[in-house]
Amino acid sequence: MPDALVQLAVAWRTLPSPAFSAAVALSATDQGDSVTRSLHFSWELSGSGWATCRIWDGSTKHRESVSYCTNALADLLKGVTGLYGPHGIQRFSFDLEPAEARWILRRRNSDVHITIRRFPDMSTSFDAPDGKGILVWTSTRPRTSLAHAVLMAAEKVRRTHGEDGYLQKWQMHAFPTTELETLRHLHLAADDCALQH
Repeated sequence: MPDALVQLAVAWRTLPSPAFSAAVALSATDQGDSVTRSLHFSWELSGSGWATCRIWDGSTKHRESVSYCTNALADLLKGVTGLYGPHGIQRFSFDLEPAEARWILRRRNSDVHITIRRFPDMSTSFDAPDGKGILVWTSTRPRTSLAHAVLMAAEKVRRTHGEDGYLQKWQMHAFPTTELETLRHLHLAADDCALQH
């Protein structure tokens, strides 16, 4: 079995919790050594107008409960999609009622530096500089890992609930089909991703 497939199988068997529904383990070369750079991400509708978002890079985890006050899943997909364009930095925020969770994605060659900062009140912090927020999670991973993990998590939401079921649970926004398909197209066209799609 090829090394990348062995690493993927090991990553799936060693997940810390079944909640991490989208896992990616990719082989990368770092100073001549083959290393696994895994990223686990999930997005689960957890109640009427709420979703639970989890991200884990193999050493540190982050979890937040996201409100339907913004089109959060669409914003996430658009933010990751933006990493394929000319702008090296993408920002989007989740409303945690009342807190703001701001994600800052910085592309560095084929990697993405992911930073999540928390602000106490989204109604007053939305335009505040990033540095005013409390750093709650950070990691650097290949763009292909992030894109694949987000794609698979969003696809799982659509498979689980269907587009009509999603709207019934999320209430304020329809399932972001266009955003999901746009990210899928760019990921498959630009990334060397050998994982199943």
